[in-house]
Amino acid sequence: MSDRRFSVVICAYTEDRWDDIRAAVESVREQSLPALETLLVVDHNPVLLQRLTGEYRGEEKVRVLANAGPRGLSAGRNTGIAAARGEFVAFLDDDAVADPEWLRWFAEGYDSTEVVAVGGRTLPAWESGRRPAWFPEEFDWVVGASYLGLAPGKVRVRNVLGGNASFRRSAFDASGGFATGIGRDGDKRPLGCEETELCIRMANAIPGAVLLVDDRAVIHHRVPAARERFAYFRTRTYAEGLSKALVAKSVGAGKGLESERRYTTRVLPAGVVRGLRDAARGRRGGAGRAGAIVAGVATAAGGYLIGSARARRGGVTFSSGPIEPLPAGALPGEQR
Repeated sequence: MSDRRFSVVICAYTEDRWDDIRAAVESVREQSLPALETLLVVDHNPVLLQRLTGEYRGEEKVRVLANAGPRGLSAGRNTGIAAARGEFVAFLDDDAVADPEWLRWFAEGYDSTEVVAVGGRTLPAWESGRRPAWFPEEFDWVVGASYLGLAPGKVRVRNVLGGNASFRRSAFDASGGFATGIGRDGDKRPLGCEETELCIRMANAIPGAVLLVDDRAVIHHRVPAARERFAYFRTRTYAEGLSKALVAKSVGAGKGLESERRYTTRVLPAGVVRGLRDAARGRRGGAGRAGAIVAGVATAAGGYLIGSARARRGGVTFSSGPIEPLPAGALPGEQR
């Protein structure tokens, strides 16, 4: 495994996360399997770009790049892929820190040449110090974390979660990169699912492709106080519905909603029953968790219906294509 070379891509867009970004980079430095390089991709923020370039000037293993595409997380990730020198490309959120064995567990997953992606387990780090009593574990994806209902251990999956994932660099040559028009765009509505769309497209493009999640590859994702509130929960679940409609438009509802059917018909009903049972026994937060699950399903369904209607009218667009080499001047030291 020691000969497996990883480029780690961290996409950043705001100075408000300065300390988080530095902590993320430091966690990559502390890996038991050293990364070949860390690529910091800055999303159309010249001030942050200049500040990070100065912070890491002279560090051989840290490169700071400007997003070479349109604003948004997908184009930022594609910029990192295009610049990556490693055989494997790992992605870490800019407000997360990786455990020291993170890359080692990723590397082990590539023992088979059929494996094109390996994801990990993301734990929420609540700013308040503990999970809100009403917040159901089944909806931890709302705050960018692994959720109750995912299979434990090292298992084959339809898609990995983008903030804690790795890919063979060559897989992007076959499938193209992340689709722009899906996913996060700075401070706008918290859309997602760009990694779902990519993984399905990748599996279709590469015969026999295997995607894995190994829950030993752990990162800790910071959850700010504003995201511990029900208002954010409602906004994020609605946005997820919009995003799922785009995925279904791209790859078809069969593959695009395959995992979600099991989740909504088995995992969530069991969560409601568990919450009501806890409430009947006088346990704190049980009724709130049951209610949040019902509300989350309703708002996600509403988002999906509206997103599907927009897609049918041609009111949304997105694109994906091959990863192109970075233009001249996109690397640190060449910024003008």
